[in-house]
Amino acid sequence: MDLTQHISGLIITFNEEKNIQEVLECFDFCDEIIVVDSFSIDRTVEIALKNPKVKVIKNAFEDFTKQRNLALDSAKNDWVLFLDGDERITPKLRTEIISEMNAAEKKDAYYFYRKFYFAGKPIHFSGTQTDKNFRLFRKSKCRYIAEKKVHETLQVNGTVGELRNKLLHYSVNDYESYRRKMIHYGVLKGKELFAKGKKFNVLTQYVKAAFKFFKTYILRLGFLDGKEGYQLSALQTLSVFETYESLKKEIKKK
Repeated sequence: MDLTQHISGLIITFNEEKNIQEVLECFDFCDEIIVVDSFSIDRTVEIALKNPKVKVIKNAFEDFTKQRNLALDSAKNDWVLFLDGDERITPKLRTEIISEMNAAEKKDAYYFYRKFYFAGKPIHFSGTQTDKNFRLFRKSKCRYIAEKKVHETLQVNGTVGELRNKLLHYSVNDYESYRRKMIHYGVLKGKELFAKGKKFNVLTQYVKAAFKFFKTYILRLGFLDGKEGYQLSALQTLSVFETYESLKKEIKKK
């Protein structure tokens, strides 16, 4: 099926040499690909530039939202498909995207549900059951909210739809890399709370961390995912704890 709508493929990267080739192949129906790279020190840029559709923009990392909005501003097309390095489009999802874009009437933004994998093993619970993000949208109707430094939030001034077929999300290669990612997210989230004028409270830190584990492992059925479910729950709890450690450090800098 041929695509009649022009689409820009967008991705932000840092040291994604293991992923970049496969994710670029997911943009094969896009007529341009914008890579906003945070000065990778591996072969990410070298590999990306082998694709004739790719334009690389190097920009020092401050937070995820700024990188994403830079990618939006750099796209020549109104319609964009935004993927992370650890996400993959299945053939069925590809067909659905093209079919939706070829339709006479479209929504302004589309949610993609995601199928989560931990070190290659599919995760069915642990809070991933309802995991979805905007991935296909019109940039003239959408913008990432500047105040959100992590877990970027897309503000949509228009109509919203969702696609049936899931995006594959290989978020966790191994325990240690995911631990580092969760700590990094926590640090950024702490800075976000500081910017909002939030105060540090040790009781809040421990209560929120404990509830995160209870919610993920018990309420969201993480225990049914076995060892991986426990590890995911523990690492997401660590991220919450590190959020408040980061907030405490920012306050001390004042």
